[in-house]
Amino acid sequence: MDHCSVESQKALALLKNARGQAEAAIRMIEEDRYCIDVSKQILAAAAMLKKANLLVLRQHIDTCVRDAIEKGQGKEKVDEIAMVLERYVGGPD
Repeated sequence: MDHCSVESQKALALLKNARGQAEAAIRMIEEDRYCIDVSKQILAAAAMLKKANLLVLRQHIDTCVRDAIEKGQGKEKVDEIAMVLERYVGGPD
C-alpha cells in the first residue's frame, strides 16, 4: 500500500485531529466541564475516526484488493472487507 498517497495523508490528518479532539475531551472531563459539551467533543472525535477509516478502506480497495483480484486471489481480500463492513454497520461478530 502506498502510505504517501493523498488518501493516506488525509486519513493521517483526520487521525491527528481526532487525537486532539479526544485529548480535549479528557481535559474537559478533568476540568469537570458541562457533560453535553464533553459529549459533543467525543462525537466530533468519533466522526473524524469514522472518516479516516473510510479513507483507509477506500485506499485498501483501490490498491490491495484490486491487486489481489488482478492476480486471481481476491476472495480473501473481499472477505476481509466484508468483515470490516459488518463491524462498521453493527452486523454479527
